[in-house]
Amino acid sequence: MKREDIIKGKENNFMEKYTHFPEGKYITIAVLREAQSECIFRTEGSGEGLNKERVSLGMENKVKDFRAIISKRKQCAVERRTGREYLRLNDLLFTTKDKSLCALNKNTPCGKCLDCKTNGYAVGDGGAQKSRMIYDNAYSILPFNMVTGVKTFNALYDNGTMRDEKGNASSSINEDEYIKPGTVFMDMITFKDVTFIEFIYGLSNVLRSKRYGAISSRIGKMNNTILKVAFSDCELFSNLELTQSVYDKLAVASEIEFPLETSKVKEYAKQSFEDLKKGVFGNVTELNEVELSTLLEYIKSVYQEDGEEKAADLFKEQSKQYGE
Repeated sequence: MKREDIIKGKENNFMEKYTHFPEGKYITIAVLREAQSECIFRTEGSGEGLNKERVSLGMENKVKDFRAIISKRKQCAVERRTGREYLRLNDLLFTTKDKSLCALNKNTPCGKCLDCKTNGYAVGDGGAQKSRMIYDNAYSILPFNMVTGVKTFNALYDNGTMRDEKGNASSSINEDEYIKPGTVFMDMITFKDVTFIEFIYGLSNVLRSKRYGAISSRIGKMNNTILKVAFSDCELFSNLELTQSVYDKLAVASEIEFPLETSKVKEYAKQSFEDLKKGVFGNVTELNEVELSTLLEYIKSVYQEDGEEKAADLFKEQSKQYGE
């Protein structure tokens, strides 16, 4: 399977090559994020509990309640690292003027790799690139108190007990709020003025990212499912509106319970996307189910050894374009 098979008839929705001048070509992906283990999403070092916001539960249901959220930064940081790992593996991260290798945590972005150009960067005296992947907070469909729990944990001594060698009891007992496995979040990510390869890079990072939040070496397992891919000449509706619309449909069907039936959520999310699309002041087209399935199969194939096209080759091709 080659890119020509995927892009045929949709060439105008992508940039032919990278440019500094925006043309208003938007691509929106609707993502269902489902917790596969306990997850902790909080602001590190703040001493606070899980991130949450008080909002209306639905667009029709005006009852106010808290929803758990995955902040835009928590999403972007994970998915960006996923992409950079692959670029690093294939020698597609480049050096700066002072010969430092492109790195985010050292504030030495190279400004010419696929990640810098897609997700953006800023250097005091070395220019900047605004991100062309637009994130927003992802909201839990169900209220905060339905999808969260509290666990008590303690720090054991080396002998495996709560008492030291002198018999003194440990006082290291704490509590953590957590997101329950099975919690579903609705999310949308918008690409602006990207080439086909840049789109594949960003979308594949979402699909390949599996752990989010705090203590991700032990918990934080998440599954991301792409429900919709839409092309437009303006931004669409918000994550919150999509979440509220799904909640309304669940409420009408008397299906507000934890855990939600994922197949029903997918069905209602697609219906909600279509409903909300009618209020957009712009031209919106979508991939149909077959086209979306073909796109996802293509992405899967480029990361496999027997794929007709290879992700590393595509990303190298795109990186060369930045140097032109």
